[in-house]
Amino acid sequence: MNQLITAPADIISELTTIQSFLEITMSEDANEAVVRGNDLAVYMSRTGKLIADAKIHREQKLRSQMIQEYKKLLEFPASVAVKYTDTLVENETYSLTWATRLNAACTHQLDWCRTIISKAKAEMSAFNQ
Repeated sequence: MNQLITAPADIISELTTIQSFLEITMSEDANEAVVRGNDLAVYMSRTGKLIADAKIHREQKLRSQMIQEYKKLLEFPASVAVKYTDTLVENETYSLTWATRLNAACTHQLDWCRTIISKAKAEMSAFNQ
């Protein structure tokens, strides 16, 4: 199963690529919306997988760090211990948050593509009548 999990550096690399794609401003051309929508569907799927992989890395690191920091954690009040453990997995949390936000951005951009395509259909229908 572990060979299916994307390595942390590869997650960052893929997220960077997806981020660059999502930062491109799309025109209101329906053909471009279809092509972009197809790409977005792939990126939605991939970011979903990257979210799962980032969660695995976060949980593994948290487990490992908590074992190392166990004595220190026992000295803290519970609320402080939780905040402290969050600092132990900052990079993993960052990757997870980024993947989650990109997944949401794909969803919103795909909705925009549908809107552009629907608009073009309505304009074609009105023109043909």
